Amino acid sequence: MSNRLFQGIIHQMKDAVDRVIGVVDDKGVIIACSELVKIGEMRQGIRDELAYVSEILVTGGYTYRPLGTASKWEYAVFVEGEDKYAEKTTAILAVSLLNIKNLYDEKYDKNSFIKNIILDNILPSDIYIKSKELRFNAEESRVVFIIKFHSKTDVLSYDMVQSIFPDKNRDYVISTGEQDIVLVKEVKPRTDIREIEKIAKSISDTINSEYYVNVSIGIGTVVDNIKDLAKSYKEAQVAFEVGKVFDTEKNIVSYENLGIGRLIYQLPTTLCEMFLQEVFKNGSLDSLDKETLLTIQCFFENNLNVSETSRKLFVHRNTLVYRLEKIRKLTGLDLREFDHAITFKVALMVKKYLTTRPVNY
Repeated sequence: MSNRLFQGIIHQMKDAVDRVIGVVDDKGVIIACSELVKIGEMRQGIRDELAYVSEILVTGGYTYRPLGTASKWEYAVFVEGEDKYAEKTTAILAVSLLNIKNLYDEKYDKNSFIKNIILDNILPSDIYIKSKELRFNAEESRVVFIIKFHSKTDVLSYDMVQSIFPDKNRDYVISTGEQDIVLVKEVKPRTDIREIEKIAKSISDTINSEYYVNVSIGIGTVVDNIKDLAKSYKEAQVAFEVGKVFDTEKNIVSYENLGIGRLIYQLPTTLCEMFLQEVFKNGSLDSLDKETLLTIQCFFENNLNVSETSRKLFVHRNTLVYRLEKIRKLTGLDLREFDHAITFKVALMVKKYLTTRPVNY
């Protein structure tokens, strides 16, 4: 926030208040004052002392009051005197300057600008105008991460992520809910998705090791234009939703790696029901026991390789062939044939999808 804005308000108020008034920053330096010669002076110990008071601090002939909470503040107002008049005046100053600061930040803060873009709260035609006002580089490559926290701690989720990415001119941390944080991360052009997933894993590991909190992370695609951040944000949301259905064992899911699950997720549930009825005319999918389903899953994981699958399942090759033949008789699909295997794989995914959603009639 511009110190000149504070100084302008203090200058306008000095005639109405017959005492010295001003503002100190979080280092105790006077950045605005009704007596100009005091600007730049250091008020030793103010930061530490304000951390141990609830609202006001009276010391050295002045009364101080932080803008915001005493435990986390950027600025504090002060008024000459240690009496009730000084206390009331600091209250008025604090309310006035805090409201002005919030309005200023909303208009000129880059984080608010980014938040409005990803939430579609700004017209596309206004994005470039606003980015020029903020001197914001609109052509950098960026990617959106959505970080969902699964438990609460004494440390705010926003503060956890901000501590990992302190460079506020390159990376933007935005709170979209009590447990949801959005990170807009600047990356190099054409950064591979594997590198981006490494960043996500580093975030997850750091939060888990330092704060003992588990998180899930959805990743959008890299965009090279600021107006496309909303697209990357929506993709990260889709990654979360699809991941909850098809990749339940993963806590990091990227939009680029959703594969066919992304397509299935977008299909109407009635169409999915019709597909299952056509593929399994006799309801044979439900007749498969857990052992058979495990065999099928392992067969797919080993790229339809009979020898490798039998080794992983610790069964004789002939036993596996017998099971596959049994599946063929029940379902009419021979998993050793690629086309049949694809149909069966999609059917299993569709079935899994339907268990998470009601049928729409």
